[in-house]
Amino acid sequence: MSADLFGYLIPSVFLLPLLAAALCLVVSRRPHVQNIITIITLFILVVISGLLLVLTDQHGMHVVQVGGWDAPVGISLVADRLSALMLCVAAVVLLTVIIYAVGQGVRDGDGDQPTSIFLPTYLALAAGLNGAFIAGDLFNLFVGFEILLAASYVLLTLGASQERVRAGVSYTVVSMVSSMVFLLGIGLTYSAAGTLNLAQLATRMADIPDGLRNTIFAVFLVAFGIKAAVFPLSTWLPDSYPTAPAPVTAVFAGLLTKVGVYAIIRFHTLVFAGGSMDNVLLVAGLLTMVVGILGAIAQSDIKRILSFTLVSHIGYMVFGVALSTESGLSAAIYYVGHHIIVQTTLFLVVGLIERQAGSSSLRRLGSMAVLSPVLAVTFLVPAFNLGGIPPFSGFIGKLAVVQAGAEVGGPLNWILIGGAMATSLLTLYVVARVWSKAFWRPRADAPEGALALAKPLALLPSDEYVEFDERDDVGKMPMSMLAPTVALIVVSLLMTVFAGPLLAVADRAAESLMERGEYVYTVPTDETPGRYVGNVTGVR
Repeated sequence: MSADLFGYLIPSVFLLPLLAAALCLVVSRRPHVQNIITIITLFILVVISGLLLVLTDQHGMHVVQVGGWDAPVGISLVADRLSALMLCVAAVVLLTVIIYAVGQGVRDGDGDQPTSIFLPTYLALAAGLNGAFIAGDLFNLFVGFEILLAASYVLLTLGASQERVRAGVSYTVVSMVSSMVFLLGIGLTYSAAGTLNLAQLATRMADIPDGLRNTIFAVFLVAFGIKAAVFPLSTWLPDSYPTAPAPVTAVFAGLLTKVGVYAIIRFHTLVFAGGSMDNVLLVAGLLTMVVGILGAIAQSDIKRILSFTLVSHIGYMVFGVALSTESGLSAAIYYVGHHIIVQTTLFLVVGLIERQAGSSSLRRLGSMAVLSPVLAVTFLVPAFNLGGIPPFSGFIGKLAVVQAGAEVGGPLNWILIGGAMATSLLTLYVVARVWSKAFWRPRADAPEGALALAKPLALLPSDEYVEFDERDDVGKMPMSMLAPTVALIVVSLLMTVFAGPLLAVADRAAESLMERGEYVYTVPTDETPGRYVGNVTGVR
């Protein structure tokens, strides 16, 4: 029964958003119908992803062979605890952000907004994300990446302003370089191992000479490091993400870099197990933490500050993965889930700040706590969480990473522990500076406090500034925008309340990833018969 259910659930996380995107294009002249289709589809994805997480945790990993063809000829769609967890968190974020975006359009008027393009592209992005998470071979992982990247190009340049086009060109060039490096790695892998199926690669890579294997791994690390924004491959991110509309930036910050982290985890534990590149990853993790947070300190715009903290906290995840222990990997998995939720929430809050105060620049903000106490609390909770204040999930995740590093020991790991603690303190300083200047300082004391955007921003950009007292009245915060933001805050708090069960799931995911046997022997290939296998035309 479970295999039959898996046979329908696994492919649906990819097919449903694609079909919904096509349907949204058909009804492109009816934006309200598009809204309904998009929200219903993403709600269904939340339900399906939740079912997959429960089923994989209870029954283990399952595989769907598309068309009934065994690997490596056929396409393997794989759901294990890690991929199901990523699917579940991604579905929650995608749903809440689209409710926020639709609410923004309803409140501020979407007659002149490019919603007919935005919603189908957003669904295509969801399909690409899900496709990457369930891909069981290198080629379809590449396809998933390219679908989400193609969608992200469109979302990043909505409105075609000079700033967005410039950022989009930079983002596109970097992404194309990453894709070309990924393709190079695929070619080298097939030449060396004769297959692209991850289960077969897990066994065949052991027979490849160490030098060639490490070279191939290094190529993939460069490709995934660009996508994950690991230093020194992260310089593109702070110049690209802040230019997009608030809902787009929130999704990008929360999810796109985590696809790269997911790929690093998958390759490090399955294909290139053995820790040959651990020291390189440890150094990269340290530099990512330190350089990212130092960049955040130097910024005066909240969106750029959060973009740099995004880069910085990727270092914690890389640190956990590079330890090559179950405890380190479990901590990294938990931290990925935490960071997706908190970073997305903060960018949604910035969208509310822009709407209420007409800017996200600290040079123009002030008195927000007096003008909107609700917004102040909405910012404070995820900010404390990002800074790692106990007992929030950020503290739990960072503590888990530090404890895992201390268990391994060694000079380099202790240096990273020091870097992680310093980064956490500096993150707290950064968010405290935003809190102090944007919410408590009188706006009249801000250097440019008299200026504000003339009207609230939705999808289209605006460079029309007026005196703060003369701008169009924006009224109170729309409940349709505030509610999804608060919902994500509640989710982050639940990650604190239920940290024990969630860490237990992460522990089981880490255990199965480190053992590798379940993955290798579940996927049916010429070398292994496979088990618990379903296909889209039936169950064997």
